[in-house]
Amino acid sequence: MELCAESHLVRFAVILAALLTSACSTLPRAVIAERELRPQRDQEIYAVSHGWHTGLIVPAMAAERSLPFLRERFDHATAYEFGWGDKGFYQSKTITASLAVKALFWRNGSVMHVVALHEDPASCFPTSEKVRVPLTKRELASLGRFLDSSFQRDSRGRIMRLQHGIYGDSQFYEGRGSYCIVNTCNKWTAKGLKSAGRAITPSAKLTAGSVMANLKRAR
Repeated sequence: MELCAESHLVRFAVILAALLTSACSTLPRAVIAERELRPQRDQEIYAVSHGWHTGLIVPAMAAERSLPFLRERFDHATAYEFGWGDKGFYQSKTITASLAVKALFWRNGSVMHVVALHEDPASCFPTSEKVRVPLTKRELASLGRFLDSSFQRDSRGRIMRLQHGIYGDSQFYEGRGSYCIVNTCNKWTAKGLKSAGRAITPSAKLTAGSVMANLKRAR
């Protein structure tokens, strides 16, 4: 009897996982970074954790090379923080339990949050956990392609600007893909790191802690 009950539970879990996965778009997809015979990692980005949410900090020159529209919105940035998340939850001024449940279990649209930094990351986010990630120029360019693919375009190929961001000099943009329990902001960060050539498995990185722990082990 117990074995029969366990079998039903396993079957239910498999069906539930399949339904969640099929209902939730896993866009944007990671970009495959080009392998190099003699990699020279003289570039750097940062992964940053604000507790439950992670993002990527990219030097302004590299970010603007991949995303030239940033120059139209921001002035004299030294770097940009990028984050991806649920359209309703991320932009809400008041966080409620119903918003959190909807973000996890409903198929929702997504947004990109871009913050222009004018100081070094340590000064901008003194209480947030940060890990420096050295990259080659090709890896940085590959990350740039992933970031570009994370922004939704309209029928004329234009970036879709939304409301102002939640802190600092920041802006929300329409994102690609659907946020849900199997496609979180932290999985997006992991996909960005994979695009930058890091050895990380995005499907297993749904929490901020798992993303940051992976980077610490790799150092």
